Amino acid sequence: MEEKKKVIWTGIVFVLLVAAVIIIYYLATHKKSPEVPETPEIIEEKPMKLPEQETVKDEPVEPIDIPLEESDEFIRGIIDNISSDPRISEWIKIDHLIKKFVAAVDNIANGLSPRKQVVFFEPKGEFLAKKKGEKHIIDEDSYKRYNPVANVFSSLDTKETVNLYQRFEPLIQEAYKELGYPDKDFNETLNRAIKELLAVPVVEDDILLISKLKSFELADSELEEMSQAQKHLFRMGPENIKKIQHKLQELQKELND
Repeated sequence: MEEKKKVIWTGIVFVLLVAAVIIIYYLATHKKSPEVPETPEIIEEKPMKLPEQETVKDEPVEPIDIPLEESDEFIRGIIDNISSDPRISEWIKIDHLIKKFVAAVDNIANGLSPRKQVVFFEPKGEFLAKKKGEKHIIDEDSYKRYNPVANVFSSLDTKETVNLYQRFEPLIQEAYKELGYPDKDFNETLNRAIKELLAVPVVEDDILLISKLKSFELADSELEEMSQAQKHLFRMGPENIKKIQHKLQELQKELND
């Protein structure tokens, strides 16, 4: 497990935010049809004309009618609506938000590190290892650096997140085509990224390390074989992993009900 003095957590936050966006979007647009009440039996000799029932439709959210290249400032102006956590505003002060987000999700869906696409969250402190007898293990204090990620994800406002995705979905798909996928649906890529994160194991016991010259590797060969994207989430620690995965599973369960 390669560790530098500062590990830049880039696409992970974006994936978590937009994973919730996509899932909630489906919750809003794939609800079960309401049951139609049975028509009461007519006992009069003459047929009675029943009043026509009005069909109540949800008001569609109007997509943002702006060029992709001009979307950054618009996003910054409304992003506070999806969460009360002020860190979101700080994390999106980069340029080309939608393009970089799409590239980060694509990388994670393919098991790659999203580090190069987006730089908006840099945890304080360094990765810490400590000795336990003759062995090295991960110091639990390292996990605390990533608490803000899980906390921000938990703070998402469902309704506003749905609105956000619905309004920007055309621009997201446009950016995905520009990335080199003219015939693919970005939603499928995002779903693969979600599965990549849900496959990360939660390990409550000490995580044994193998000391290298300038870094550490995971002693467990199965853990060491995780993809780069999965290792990013794994470094957040068991409590943060559980919080994030529980939120994703909760949304998926509601989607399938």
